[in-house]
Amino acid sequence: MTIISKNEIENFLQNSNDWAYLENSIKKDYQFGSYMDSIEFINRLAKQAELNNHHPDMIVGWCKIKVSFTSHDKGGLTNQCLEMAKLADSEYKKLKFSNIK
Repeated sequence: MTIISKNEIENFLQNSNDWAYLENSIKKDYQFGSYMDSIEFINRLAKQAELNNHHPDMIVGWCKIKVSFTSHDKGGLTNQCLEMAKLADSEYKKLKFSNIK
């Protein structure tokens, strides 16, 4: 994997909801209806990270998870970072809709 261009990053940000580029990484905050929903999201995202061998930084808060992706060994963003961000959004949507009563 190689570092992607600023144009590729800008294109991703324009076509994605709420992701931000800061300090060579993309970041997003996810909100949840309960603390346990946020933990379920982390577990789902951790499984995807293991399958794809690309692991995010995640910070747990009250009903909120902060997620950021970068390629530490490459020193910036790669296509794998963008793909993992899309997977994070997908897992969030699955969890959000599965918990609607």
